[in-house]
Amino acid sequence: MSRRFVIFIAAIVALGAGTLTDVFRLLHAAERQFAREALLARQEADRLRETVVHYTESPIVAGATFSQALKKGGVEPRVAASIVGSTYGVFDLRHVRAGSLLEIGSTAQGKLRAVRYCIDPGHVLSIRLIEDLHSGDTEADSFNARVESVSSRDSTIVVQGTVQDSLFNAVEDSGESPELAMRLAEIFGWDLDFYTDTRQGDTFRLTVEKKTYPHSGTAAYGRILAAEYINDGRPYRAVLFHDASGSPAYYSADGKSLQKAFLRSPLKSAAPVTSHYSRSRFHPILKVYRSHLGTDFGAPMGTPVQSIGTGRVIFAGRKGSDGNMVHLRHTNGYETMYMHLSRILVHVGQHVEPGDRIGLVGMTGLATGPHLDFRIIDHGVFHNFETLRLHLPPAKPVPKQDLAEFVVTRDRALSLLDDTTLDLRATNSAPGAFPHESASR
Repeated sequence: MSRRFVIFIAAIVALGAGTLTDVFRLLHAAERQFAREALLARQEADRLRETVVHYTESPIVAGATFSQALKKGGVEPRVAASIVGSTYGVFDLRHVRAGSLLEIGSTAQGKLRAVRYCIDPGHVLSIRLIEDLHSGDTEADSFNARVESVSSRDSTIVVQGTVQDSLFNAVEDSGESPELAMRLAEIFGWDLDFYTDTRQGDTFRLTVEKKTYPHSGTAAYGRILAAEYINDGRPYRAVLFHDASGSPAYYSADGKSLQKAFLRSPLKSAAPVTSHYSRSRFHPILKVYRSHLGTDFGAPMGTPVQSIGTGRVIFAGRKGSDGNMVHLRHTNGYETMYMHLSRILVHVGQHVEPGDRIGLVGMTGLATGPHLDFRIIDHGVFHNFETLRLHLPPAKPVPKQDLAEFVVTRDRALSLLDDTTLDLRATNSAPGAFPHESASR
């Protein structure tokens, strides 16, 4: 074997040994790297188990207190008491409403970290466990509470529909909340009684500001900028503007106020007339013919009774055969009386506005069943309300000095009312006499 061959073999062996050494060194380094990554993964998993909060949610049941709702969600009584204590001066838990959402947040290890209560679509009561920022430890049962705003998206939309049985169902069929039906009824309530005047085939349109909360999927409504209701072929239109004092008010397209001196009904819900105004009516209890100077509305016990106009309470109490009665004095010599109430909700001297609840339907005094005996007086003379409400005196129109501004507002508002593409388009500003609120983020 030649010397050159031996040197060659030795070189090959040395090269192989160096390669194996490198392989083992890389393998060892890889093992150490894997061990480090596995340790970091375990540490991260531990951290996530300790810090990541998972929320369980449930509505608060009727009659339950906030503390009881917490305990039902698995919170220990001692911890629940500490959570409740943290809300003092932040939010009054007596205002907690049945059906509102309560969320309890805990870590994967079961450590309670946070509680959230939905106050309304735009606000949440957030309660968090106080953490020591230096050590990462938590103080036992120590919580911090605050009310937080929920992000929202503002838009202006057109809502429209056709009435089949009621305005409320028609608004729901359009995909919106019945709240809009109530507000539409308030706008046109001086000209229309939506319990008796509604006809199948009536149509409505309105332009309204809508605030959507993507997190909860709920929505809230702002101003109705313009509205239209076609009743039995007759159109009624309303535009939001301001009155002489600068307060928001609705006007017809020609600038006349939609607000009248009185509402068209003293009841907040549907009620048939069971006895009409008469100078000679057979009394069902006394069995004699006598004057009936009011209008009887048949309604279930406890039905809310409302003031039909701005006024002051001059009597509120029991009055013989009239039972529990509220007597209001209005402007221009008008007075109204509400009789046979089961409960009186106002007191003498109190100021009331149109639509304010003043009592509940009952059958006190001489009455064969629950009903409201409603009477209206003009300068000391009783009048037939069924006839009078067809010619209710109007409020003041748009002030002359504001007519030019009103025309601009009206034209812009009604053009949006005709814009059927507005349903899908968010706007940075809305037409009208008042500034549009910016979106909350």
